[in-house]
Amino acid sequence: MRVPMRRVLLSLGVLLVFFGGGTAHGEADWSLGFYGGRAVYDTLREVLSDREYADSYAAALLVGRELTGYRHYLRLEAEGQLVKHFDLMNHFEVNALVVLRWLPFPWDRYLDTSFAVGEGLSYATRDPAIEVEKHGRTSQLLNYLLFELAFCLPQHPRWDYFLRVHHRSGVFGLFDGVSGGSNLVGAGFRYRF
Repeated sequence: MRVPMRRVLLSLGVLLVFFGGGTAHGEADWSLGFYGGRAVYDTLREVLSDREYADSYAAALLVGRELTGYRHYLRLEAEGQLVKHFDLMNHFEVNALVVLRWLPFPWDRYLDTSFAVGEGLSYATRDPAIEVEKHGRTSQLLNYLLFELAFCLPQHPRWDYFLRVHHRSGVFGLFDGVSGGSNLVGAGFRYRF
């Protein structure tokens, strides 16, 4: 199978960001976390409104690193994930991505809140059953997106609890002609050190 140059360059870019330098102050800010969720049949547009759940579940281990930030407004992070799917989908998935996190919210002194959007690559060890069922075909290597709302108590700033949308897709045919994907909604926690 011939791999297009843009995929190779995107993969190298993600790896360089993930293993690149530390924060703006030269110190690495690492995180380790876990999340679990359930697959939904809905499109990404529908996932937050009227969910139709599938009999498919996932558990994920994540490792993250803060790369840089802009004052107290934005933070750029890298994240790697190892995901195990159960029941209808039964495979492993590996994701590497960069995450842009918005930090300030008016109520942060009571409940520190952040919103994040992540972009990267997702590799499944076999074709995910829901993607094949919904779209007729898929690819093991697809684009990965995440949307996350995270919370922590100001007196415990190292612990985050979050809600997340986990999305794999072919980006309208950009990846191997695949025009669909799959979604998972879940919750998890993360410890920063």
